Amino acid sequence: MGKRRRREPQEKAGLPPQFEQVNLNAAGIDIGSEEHWVAVPAGRDPDGQDVRCFGAFTADLQALADWLERCGIDTVAMESTGVYWIPLYELLESRGFEVCLVNPSHLKNVPGRKTDVVDCQWSQVLHTFGLLRASFRPEEEICVLRGYHRQRQMLVEYRSHHIQHMQKALDLMNVKLHKVVADITGTTGMAIIRAILVGERDSVALARLRDQRCKSPAEVIAKSLVGNWRAEHLFALEQAVTLYDTYTEQLAACDAQVEAHLKTLEDRSGGEQPPAPSRKPTTNRSLPAFDARSELYRMAGVDLTRIDGIAATTALGLVAEIGIDMSPWRTEKHFCSWLTLCPGNKTSGGKRLSGKTRRSSNRAKELFRLAARSLERSQSALGAFYRRMKARLGAPKAITATAHKLARIFYNMLKHGTEYVDVGQHYYETRYRERAVQGLTRRARALGYKLIEVAQPPASEAAQRVPEG
Repeated sequence: MGKRRRREPQEKAGLPPQFEQVNLNAAGIDIGSEEHWVAVPAGRDPDGQDVRCFGAFTADLQALADWLERCGIDTVAMESTGVYWIPLYELLESRGFEVCLVNPSHLKNVPGRKTDVVDCQWSQVLHTFGLLRASFRPEEEICVLRGYHRQRQMLVEYRSHHIQHMQKALDLMNVKLHKVVADITGTTGMAIIRAILVGERDSVALARLRDQRCKSPAEVIAKSLVGNWRAEHLFALEQAVTLYDTYTEQLAACDAQVEAHLKTLEDRSGGEQPPAPSRKPTTNRSLPAFDARSELYRMAGVDLTRIDGIAATTALGLVAEIGIDMSPWRTEKHFCSWLTLCPGNKTSGGKRLSGKTRRSSNRAKELFRLAARSLERSQSALGAFYRRMKARLGAPKAITATAHKLARIFYNMLKHGTEYVDVGQHYYETRYRERAVQGLTRRARALGYKLIEVAQPPASEAAQRVPEG
């Protein structure tokens, strides 16, 4: 059997323009909790180590940045792994590097070759050819506001757990306070609970602590406050109240920090005062301790709370997650696609396989969905739209469709500085009826028929008619 002829190496064909190297000074980093693997272009390291491993301590991160500078690196690609990428991202950005934060699903490598070294080299190659798209990250001042607001959300969530613990301790003692007051953390509820903790057991005396605005009579409240005062349940109630008060104090401190940061942001309102609120303000105990509506108007130049379903707390959360600069998204459609509020586009062979909305953990998306859910009884055009979609598609799809509409309004208000004006439920239903009639007329004409309007009897005559039989 003869020797196989050795193939002569072929000359490399020139790459097409779309595969030319875009970022010549690009590096790739594989993020970890204890170590980071970094890859630079071949021949950049004087010692010939184009891939190096660095620890996760601050001194190691400084050494990593120094090595990138010696290798002449301008831009770095890294994936958003947990929260481990944040210290390195902030350090590299402060040192003047352009950091491309990439969704991990966009960096999937060939199966069977999954190592830290290969991952960082693959990131470097993709970033060199400009094949990676950076994830959205707002400007620094909004990132600070986002950090404060997420801390505030955590405090509100943890405080709510201890409200449940208070209610459980009362149930174990068969004290049905939550059945006679709307909120056990209100004026009446907390006055009664604190009196129980200091030793008061007389139900009539406890009922006298009822606030005059409470709708339940004192006799009913006194009847609900007869319980089994076991020591272990009282101890659990005392600890729950103490933790509730602690989180309330921390929440007030966080609100003061948020307010102070908002006052440092640029004024885009031109010194004008916000218009009068279009809806009656709510009395939710989770609301900020400052006038968030006025601060947001001064910051954004438009009153976002005029959108039905978006209260001051929701608007603050949206601004903290997205910011007020809409330039990262070319159109409102791109913005809604980023929020994953658009229908899916899964097609193959010219057939649409699925239109299901993509899953996402986007916090702004959840805020829009929460605002849409609150419109079920709203006497507004958006409320009428939600109810019509709910009757036709069901609640889950109606929430997504209404959240999509809210996101478009939010985008246009910040992009163009326009104010939102609610046209009202009657106007929306009238316009919808006109569109439905026009559609039926076109279909009838296409089938060779003609629609004829039937005069409706006056409401008084219709009410006087008696059904036969």
